[in-house]
Amino acid sequence: MTRPGKNIAVLGSTGSIGRNALEVIANSGGVLCASVLSAHNNLDLLLEQAVRFHPRWIVLTDPKKAGQLNRCDLPKGVEMLVGAEGIAQAVSHAEIDMVLSAIVGSAGLQGTWAALEAGKSVALANKESLVMAGPLVMQLAEEKHAQIVPVDSEHSAIFQAMQSGCRSEVERIILTASGGPFRSRTLDQLAEVSVAEALAHPTWDMGPKVTIDSATLMNKALEIIEARWLFNIPSQQINVMIHPQSIVHSMLEFVDGSVIAQLSPPDMKLPIQYALTWPSRYCGVASRVDWRLAMHLDFEPPDFQRFGALELGLEVARLGGTSGAVLNGANEAAVAAFLEGRLGFQQIVPVCRDILQNHNYDPSPTLADVLAMDRWARKEVLRWITA
Repeated sequence: MTRPGKNIAVLGSTGSIGRNALEVIANSGGVLCASVLSAHNNLDLLLEQAVRFHPRWIVLTDPKKAGQLNRCDLPKGVEMLVGAEGIAQAVSHAEIDMVLSAIVGSAGLQGTWAALEAGKSVALANKESLVMAGPLVMQLAEEKHAQIVPVDSEHSAIFQAMQSGCRSEVERIILTASGGPFRSRTLDQLAEVSVAEALAHPTWDMGPKVTIDSATLMNKALEIIEARWLFNIPSQQINVMIHPQSIVHSMLEFVDGSVIAQLSPPDMKLPIQYALTWPSRYCGVASRVDWRLAMHLDFEPPDFQRFGALELGLEVARLGGTSGAVLNGANEAAVAAFLEGRLGFQQIVPVCRDILQNHNYDPSPTLADVLAMDRWARKEVLRWITA
């Protein structure tokens, strides 16, 4: 079945990025079409999305949840696939033009990898793909002549600013960060942070894991690593500035001193739409700056003592190898433990640092090595907690 417009596989369609992407697709006037929708175990919402968008395939990566589905409930013409194999089958189909990799965490790496192996363009919202296996992912994209377009608002801003000059003319990348809900708290106050407080982000509406990462600034650490591989730029040319308004999404400084910034309200629909329609632009549904109103934009350097995750991000961006997989795996496990009340907020970064510094570093891992180190780091967090 041939569909009009650009056919998109939305991996992680029930998550925050996926839901925003479907809103973009619904309002694209036929420019975009949702041909694949995937979820891990949110079967009810996935079925609702299937009824509304009538994709060619839906994929549930949790086999147990998939076993609960009565296939008579599927809309006519919609096929059900299961597991990582189902994602690989769907994204590699000739009908698919672009894959939105929006599965949260390390689980998203497999979908990104399958899409690139099939030579598909990838709209990358899963930063862990590059954090864990940046050199491998970028090498695969080059070998398969596959385009990666970033979806993270910061990397989308840099990607857009890059079009103002040549890559050789770039002096530095400046990633902006809201600072999260605790940017003005002291170290003593941070020690008392509750789960509810950490989940209350001042500007962005995100899932719990990403929201906690924003509170620790680990999200920015991971974005440093992502930028290092995505734009092939050394860690010493990547800076971070705290920008509470979240209007300037990042900046690019060229060798002549010119700084190019991308501005818009904090609404993920804009970078999603830009990635899905690149290199074209269309009128969309994202929020816009109201230039009739007065505004001010504040910037300040981050406090590395209070937010030690940033140092870890710079260190991993410099080291490469297995360090990214270890940091990411340790952080995912530590955040889960914090959300479950088994680990304090101020322990998240120290446990990640400890495991990173004591792992068996390999400068040139294979994909299998990366995945193995991810599993090892998660187990080490559990051991650290119970020790």
